[in-house]
Amino acid sequence: MKKSSNSASSMAQLHGFEPYQPKPNEEYMNESQREHFRKILLAWRQELMEEADRTMHHLQDEQVNLPDPADRATQEEEFALELRTRDRERKLLKKIEKTLDLVDKDDYGYCEACGIEIGIRRLEARPTAEMCIDCKELAEIKEKQLAG
Repeated sequence: MKKSSNSASSMAQLHGFEPYQPKPNEEYMNESQREHFRKILLAWRQELMEEADRTMHHLQDEQVNLPDPADRATQEEEFALELRTRDRERKLLKKIEKTLDLVDKDDYGYCEACGIEIGIRRLEARPTAEMCIDCKELAEIKEKQLAG
């Protein structure tokens, strides 16, 4: 489940940020690291909010009463899919807000389960990560056991 450093930096690069390069002996989650992740989270939040606005305008503009039932059904299915996507993004926005709050409180970057450092590379890949990779893998195993 561990990712290479190349794929781990994809989230930061996706939002136009170079991956953070810690200096030798640099303190974990210092001000410059927190600021780096704050900028990524703010850009991500902005992108999601703009996408939600575009969806709303698209749904309003494209709402036409198509005479053909098949065309109408296709349009309704497209709208439903778009709305499900926006609902997932709405949940992600809440998680981004929670993460920004952790950054502001200097609690960002530490596993909520065991308290150790999550790690810069993992946070580059998933800035909203709340657990270190070991605790996350353990939680996923427990979840699978409960589900099946």
